[in-house]
Amino acid sequence: MKITSIVTSISRTDHLSAIDRVKTMPPSEALSIESVIQRIISLNQGIFIFWSQSDGWTSEDSAQILSRSRLDRQVSLSHCLKMWLQAPYDGAESGQIIMGWANLGSLLEGSLKLFLSVWHETYKLDIDAIKKKDKFQNPDGLQLEPLRIFFKKKIWDNEIDSWVQHIQIRRNAIHAYQDKEIGSLEELQTYMRKYLDILRYINFRLPYHDVISEANEEAIIQVRSLIL
Repeated sequence: MKITSIVTSISRTDHLSAIDRVKTMPPSEALSIESVIQRIISLNQGIFIFWSQSDGWTSEDSAQILSRSRLDRQVSLSHCLKMWLQAPYDGAESGQIIMGWANLGSLLEGSLKLFLSVWHETYKLDIDAIKKKDKFQNPDGLQLEPLRIFFKKKIWDNEIDSWVQHIQIRRNAIHAYQDKEIGSLEELQTYMRKYLDILRYINFRLPYHDVISEANEEAIIQVRSLIL
C-alpha cells in the first residue's frame, strides 16, 4: 500500500470510515471500566508490536522516528490506568484524580504523536504542518496544544476535539498549586472510555499492510480469555 498525501489520508471520507469502524466495536460506555482499560492496554500493546518495528513499511523518516519513540511506555502507562480505580487513601482523593488525568493526558498526547509519526513523510509537506519560528517540528517533540489544533483542523471533527480539549484542561491541573477544576474519579473514568474510542479511531486510520497486522483489541481479548 502506498502512503498517499496527507490531504488524502485525512480526507472526510476516511474520517467517516473510521467513525463507522469505531461504531462496530463494543460501545465503550457499555463496557465495564476494567474492560475499557484492558482494551486500551491491548490496543497500545498491538500498536507497539507493529509500529516499533516498521522498517520497510513506513517511510525512512517515519521508521526513524518510530524506532526512537517509546511506544512501550504507552503500554506501561495504559496499565497504570488501573491505579486510579482503587479507593483512595484518606486525604489522597484529589491527588489521585490529578495524577489520573496526567496519566490519561500523557497517553492521549502519545497517541496523537503516533499518528503524525506514521504519516510523517507526508505530514511534513502539509501546509499546516506544525512549526515554531518557521521551523518544522517533528511530532515526537510536540506539546498537546499544537497537536490538538492541527487535529481539529485536519484530522477529525469538533466532537472528538471537545474530548481532547477536556482531557487537556483537566491534565493541566498537574500544576496543583493553582486553583484548577479537577473533576471527579467518575468523570476521569468517563474520559478513559472516550480515550478508548480515540485510540480505536487512530488505529483505524493507520496504514497497516493487511488485516492480520492491524492492532485488534477483539482478537487480543479473545486470546487472553483462552489463556486465562
